[in-house]
Amino acid sequence: MNVALVTDSTSDIPPELRTRIGVRVVPLYVHFQGKTFKDWEEITPTDLFQGVAAGTDLPTTSQPSPQDFEVAYAEALEHADRVLSIHISSKLSGTFQSASIAAEKYGGRVQVFDSQAASAGIGMMVLRAHELLSEGTGLEEVVHELERIRDDHIVRFVVATLDYLRKNGRIGGAQAFLGNLLNIKPILTVRGGVVDAAGRARGEKRALKEMVKTFRDWAEGRERVRVFYLYTGAEEAVHALREEIRTLGDRIEEVYTSEIGAVIASHTGPGIYGYYAYSL
Repeated sequence: MNVALVTDSTSDIPPELRTRIGVRVVPLYVHFQGKTFKDWEEITPTDLFQGVAAGTDLPTTSQPSPQDFEVAYAEALEHADRVLSIHISSKLSGTFQSASIAAEKYGGRVQVFDSQAASAGIGMMVLRAHELLSEGTGLEEVVHELERIRDDHIVRFVVATLDYLRKNGRIGGAQAFLGNLLNIKPILTVRGGVVDAAGRARGEKRALKEMVKTFRDWAEGRERVRVFYLYTGAEEAVHALREEIRTLGDRIEEVYTSEIGAVIASHTGPGIYGYYAYSL
């Protein structure tokens, strides 16, 4: 049975890798400066940050429509028997719902999977699914493996400023001002499909140290670990993070480093970096 893969633009899979594995990517939308843009295709995080710095209001975002997914599924099913559609957490976006509505049209030929993750967390599941399907693994077994990864992985990321979280209503203005004043770096995770606090550190060096310690403790006793890095506007920081984790040995497999797209950057702001990882 031939199974095609579909995902959405918040998976942030590098373009050349998307092409190589043949995954169809349905874009989310960014509404900014009075216009609507397709994530990754028509707008970049740099466009957003420059506009906001110049005084433009923060962007808003929206999920693809069911019709957007219907087009992707129809194209995929021209060459495949089934479709596995892997998407951003249903608690972070309506994308999963749109995909599920579209899937109903195809009589069970499309299976929609809620990653309960974002960015590289979705990407790592798409790549694992492609790997297994290429080996001839059945769709049901592939989904079971994705469920295992969903239940047993680690994610940590640091944001450079609390301003975007404040403007998006995640924290109060006074708390944001105090955090920036004291150089507090929030360390965040995705737990149960939603963004949650995992800790905080004063200054970049302490944040990096805490991120590496958390990874080391989680990876202890695991024979093989695959790690995926994410960032936007923080290339030096994510490079330093990679170098520290590389010291943990050959059992840690670095898969890729990906810039976050405009949709997720709209909510986190610049200067974010971190990782997702799972074990085999």
